[in-house]
Amino acid sequence: MTTPVVRFTVAGRRMGDQTLAHPIRRYTVIYDGHCKVCGRMVRALRKWDRNNQLEIVPSQASAVCERFPWIPQRAYADSIQVVRTSDGKTWQAAAALEELLKVLPKGRLIAWLFKVPFARPLADRFYKWFARNRSHFGCGDHCQVRTPDLDYGDE
Repeated sequence: MTTPVVRFTVAGRRMGDQTLAHPIRRYTVIYDGHCKVCGRMVRALRKWDRNNQLEIVPSQASAVCERFPWIPQRAYADSIQVVRTSDGKTWQAAAALEELLKVLPKGRLIAWLFKVPFARPLADRFYKWFARNRSHFGCGDHCQVRTPDLDYGDE
């Protein structure tokens, strides 16, 4: 189960659009800045992003909630978030990784795997399992202390 992303409209204007009007990069990647596993992934993404299409920010950065009000705070603990800056479309978990593969140099060589029947559900299950168990992969104490209301819906 992924955390639902909600878009708000106030007085006919979508909230958050003011931050999307002048995008610096094509995508914003939001990750758990306290997670060592996420930090290693971010270092790899920065090296891979030779075309500078990604703005990578930790979810703990001060302006994240204001920039992306449609993403619930709990979603950042669940999974990586990828936001297309031109329109605010948001992906999370395995879908976010698939979208990143589509835009990174030579990533399409791997992204096609998501089109194989049953690959997406398997990728989603693996992502949930990995996220739930990331403390066993070198994340440390931060990821061992999980809020009890995180329900991955796969048990």
